[in-house]
Amino acid sequence: MFKAVSRLFVLRCAFLCQNMSIMAPAADKKLTGLVAATFTPITSQGEINLSVIGPYIDYLKEKQGVNNVFVNGTTGESMSLSVEERKLLAEEWCRKAKGKMDQVIVHVGCLSLKDTQELAHHAAQIEADGIAVIAPSFFKPSSADVLRTFLQEVASAAPTLPFYYYHVPSVTGVNVNVRELIEGIEKVIPSFRGVKFTGSDLMDLGQCISYIPPHWSVLYGIDEQLLGALVMGVHGAVGSTYNYVGCHVNKLISAFETGDLVQARTIQFKIQELVSFAIKLGFDVGVNKQLMNELSGLDLGPPRLPVMTCPAARALAIKQKYDSIFPE
Repeated sequence: MFKAVSRLFVLRCAFLCQNMSIMAPAADKKLTGLVAATFTPITSQGEINLSVIGPYIDYLKEKQGVNNVFVNGTTGESMSLSVEERKLLAEEWCRKAKGKMDQVIVHVGCLSLKDTQELAHHAAQIEADGIAVIAPSFFKPSSADVLRTFLQEVASAAPTLPFYYYHVPSVTGVNVNVRELIEGIEKVIPSFRGVKFTGSDLMDLGQCISYIPPHWSVLYGIDEQLLGALVMGVHGAVGSTYNYVGCHVNKLISAFETGDLVQARTIQFKIQELVSFAIKLGFDVGVNKQLMNELSGLDLGPPRLPVMTCPAARALAIKQKYDSIFPE
């Protein structure tokens, strides 16, 4: 009798452990350092171009020292892509980055909850290292509680993947206080692992950093203000310019970590000079993408409408400015 009960107990424990492993978040790999917000390669005919992704990964790793990517985000024109295109891109990034990149974070946010859940589930199937979600920007969540509920519904479609909220109020128009949003969020989203904070409210940023547990990450998303965010205590940064100034920003971070603030400021001021120059000329995703083409030698193609192709003279002028600021 005792042996039979013991056997049932063992089987029951095995069953529970198996099911817990299905529902538990994936083993944590804390996301730190630079994360390149990747551009989406597009052909001259307007179709996604998967063949460039392999060389793109090699370029980031070998030329820029960037070992993490944030795929299908703002820089990647995600809202101009179909769900199927985003799946194909995520699959290729995960496949080609395996063994080369540390982490591939897939942004899955859409205007539709169902589409967002579909992309989240797909990201788990292809073994992405995490997912991020932007707030819906047409029908906007009216409060932190509503946004938290939306994020919970998305996370439930991929409970094993580390989950990040992507805060970018300048694009979404959703200026929810992030510290309020993440209060107790781990109770409803056990897989929650942090925030990509692309906002200028340093008080909100600081309160997020002071609140979070050690295994979460706060990643800053305004490239030209990174040094200030490092002082606040961010764990890394996600940005488009790290596609082509990543090697310089790695030096900035190293200087900051060793206490050489003069060197860190010098590099940050150079990046600000470049970005300020570009903004004066008009620095949207199309211009940024063409600048990446010019600086990397990759053929990422044009943006997709309604973003316009960058005038050749504008990209050349910004490249010349880059070359004068960062001479080889």
